[in-house]
Amino acid sequence: MILSKVIGTIVSTQKNPTFVDRKILVIQPINLGGSAVGRDILALDTVDAGIGDTVLAVQEGSSAHQVLGRKDIPVHTVIVAVVDGLEVVE
Repeated sequence: MILSKVIGTIVSTQKNPTFVDRKILVIQPINLGGSAVGRDILALDTVDAGIGDTVLAVQEGSSAHQVLGRKDIPVHTVIVAVVDGLEVVE
């Protein structure tokens, strides 16, 4: 799983028919302190996340297919949760 911050939305006039009822969001992976790490990722939203939300995403084909309940969808990264709170105990 990848802890990320939603930083943008993708708008397209044409998309694969399996994506018609889904948003595609731009997410930035973050560390536990909230600092950006790595590169931005495009992710299919399944939890109605929005810009500024902290989310968990899966970036594996089989996990994405299990979340969506279909194997015929061409997707690599799926947002699976909006993080309400985060506590790190050291």
